[in-house]
Amino acid sequence: MPDPRSTRILIADDCEETRYVLSRVLSAAGYECLEVQSGSEALGLAQTLPDLLILDVRLPDISGYEVCKRIKQNPKTASISVLQISASFVNNGDRVRALEGGADGYLTHPIDAMVLVATVGSLVRLRNAEAHARKAAMEWQATFDALNEGIALVDPEGRLARWNAAFQRFCSCDPVLEQGRDAAPLLESMIGTSEPLRKGESRFSADFQMGRRTVQVSVNPAGGPGAEEEKTLILTDVTDRILAESAVRTAEKLAVTGRLASTIAHEINNPLEALVNLIYLAKRVPSMDEALRLLSSADRELERIARITKQSLAFHRDSEKPIDVDLSQLVTEVVTLYEGSAAAHHVRLICDCRPAPVIAGFPGQLTQVFGNLIRNAAEAAPPATEVVVRVRSICRKGHMGTRVTIHDHGCGIPPDLQTRMFDPFFTTKALKGSGLGLWVSKSLVSRHSGTIRFRSSQRVGASGTTFEVFFPVSNCVRLEDAGGAPGLEAKAAAAD
Repeated sequence: MPDPRSTRILIADDCEETRYVLSRVLSAAGYECLEVQSGSEALGLAQTLPDLLILDVRLPDISGYEVCKRIKQNPKTASISVLQISASFVNNGDRVRALEGGADGYLTHPIDAMVLVATVGSLVRLRNAEAHARKAAMEWQATFDALNEGIALVDPEGRLARWNAAFQRFCSCDPVLEQGRDAAPLLESMIGTSEPLRKGESRFSADFQMGRRTVQVSVNPAGGPGAEEEKTLILTDVTDRILAESAVRTAEKLAVTGRLASTIAHEINNPLEALVNLIYLAKRVPSMDEALRLLSSADRELERIARITKQSLAFHRDSEKPIDVDLSQLVTEVVTLYEGSAAAHHVRLICDCRPAPVIAGFPGQLTQVFGNLIRNAAEAAPPATEVVVRVRSICRKGHMGTRVTIHDHGCGIPPDLQTRMFDPFFTTKALKGSGLGLWVSKSLVSRHSGTIRFRSSQRVGASGTTFEVFFPVSNCVRLEDAGGAPGLEAKAAAAD
């Protein structure tokens, strides 16, 4: 129930007796009443925004119909509830004219006191409810406009229904952004296609360039009751995030290269010592055939040094665009590179690589992924055990692809830590690890439209961890690390 003590009622009637009766009844009900006897006076006091105006149809200067019309047309006074009354205009046509002119209620004399109080209470409740609704709508719109993401609602016919201030800023170069506009050309101008707005399409996300900024556009079902075919169009400036992630990936790449320094030094030192000895002997042997044999061995050691150097440089130098990559060959080279460091832990690396389909990718990024996984496995494996690396061609969910698995016989990963393994800066190596290796690896695998997952066991006698990386043959590769704008080289043909 409305609180009568806080409700003001303006009574406009040229009959003093009628004003007295109405005022007495409503004052007894607890309402504060103001009285005027003309339409112009009613329009003047309406500017003080009373809660309700009881308005006689027949006034000496301006008709009640006209007064009601002016009040409802004025944005400042439009929220005032108007109850029109009359003793002479009592037929249905008069009632219809009043209600169509904006009146909220219509009573004819004689008016029963109980009916009057009940009608006034109903109109006041309705006005309060509308006021609360307007306030909630304003608060919602203010919150909506405060979001940094540009958000627009697209109706089932694919037209723009509403949007926030950020969306307007994103589309500031578009002078015809208006309600009811077809959203398809707008989306097509951003990402080159309007397919995500089609009925039945699920969630979609892609990046595009807007000047020097990178903007992510997402299309999602609205999801509300009765809004199965409505969609939300969300624009997010992801430039800073992409730059930050790129900086973290670069830092991790440098850290990986730094950790490789001792391994590379060890691997190069052995053939260098052999090379020095072979040349020393070749200088002193009397037989030319023996000297040629020694020089041939020296040449093989030089090739080994060149191969190790090439593998180490792959961490920093990469192709500008995706190229065909033979994962069997790449993984074999990575295993060879880490054999020395694994042997220092008394762990043996077993490479079981079979021919597999070629994928499109960046060899340097893939070398970083598998180098990180193999090094982790070698460090987790107990002495005198093996780490087995396998490459296989498999068919998963009807799509051909290449699967790489790295298995160790370590103590396993505790269940409470397994959900955090791919979180950035999470590590179980204390100060020896950055906590970025697996997070960066997952990012690089995702960029190649692949998946990475693991299973781990702590059972006595059967403990260990297996990491699996899968790439579909028709994989999708992002160009973010190629020095150009973020984009897609090809669409993914399969998802694991």
